Amino acid sequence: MKNLNEDLKTGQLKQIYLLFGEEGYLKRQYKNRLARAILSEGDTMNYAGYEGKGIDLKEVIDLAETMPFFAERRLIVFENTGFFKSGGADLADYIKELPETTSFLFIENEVDKRSKLYKAVKAKGRAVELAFQDEATLKRWIAGNVKKENKQITEQTIVYFLDKTGTNMENITKELEKLFCYAHDRDVLTKEDVDAVCVTQISNHIFEMVDAMAQKKQRKALELYYDLLALKEPPMRILFMMIRQYRILLQVKGLLKVGNGRKEIASKAGLHPFVAGKYMEQAKHFQAKALREILEDGAEMEQCVKTGRLTDKLAVELFLVKYTL
Repeated sequence: MKNLNEDLKTGQLKQIYLLFGEEGYLKRQYKNRLARAILSEGDTMNYAGYEGKGIDLKEVIDLAETMPFFAERRLIVFENTGFFKSGGADLADYIKELPETTSFLFIENEVDKRSKLYKAVKAKGRAVELAFQDEATLKRWIAGNVKKENKQITEQTIVYFLDKTGTNMENITKELEKLFCYAHDRDVLTKEDVDAVCVTQISNHIFEMVDAMAQKKQRKALELYYDLLALKEPPMRILFMMIRQYRILLQVKGLLKVGNGRKEIASKAGLHPFVAGKYMEQAKHFQAKALREILEDGAEMEQCVKTGRLTDKLAVELFLVKYTL
């Protein structure tokens, strides 16, 4: 990412860029910045976008060979094509002959770094992985956004904010905007401000419920459950998300047992590093055997609802009560 920022800062742009990874917010931001850097503002004549599978490569090549219309460059953007996992070999061969007047920008979730296309892009352009940002980076980013608004926020409040809103950068941006508007006449953002206007993500709500269950806080667990019902969350969706969390905890427990650190656990469990740290801490409250029993009970509760032996709301209540006694 550092090299990409340097390219944009100096204007010394590569002919081909590949942006890949889990962080959708960063991919969108850099896509827009690269488009503005390559083309003049409002130049739609020399911009073309392709998305998904089944793209006609002959059409792409014909367009790439066409001289730009009253401009120095033509930009062709490819999004989520899967070319870097299969079907990109022909495009890899063409890239070697790509006219200097045409730029390619690829945006993908996953790539195979062994693929012919990935190697071709890296040889002639720049491949940039935009993965989930770690806790320290998110903290700095939030602090920077707050500073731009001429406001202040403590590190403790930033952590509290992240716990409530989650680590999705798009969502963080929206929640920060709400905070800035709410505290427009004040210089310091507080936990009270966060509670007043920021929406707790359902995944974090579920995390708190499981925490309450681990600590045998029955009243709190039930209150959190009723809060979700008041927000029109279906009981079976709540149960599904709780079971999903216990399943992740069991996986994290196993990874910890064989000596994996937070970075490795985040990668292997498909979690954001910040979230992985929270799961690692929560996993300490459970034995692997207990987690397996909970998963079996969850499946049984689901079966009871499907066969009409219990209502969905009561089934989840019984599940919560059983594991907070």
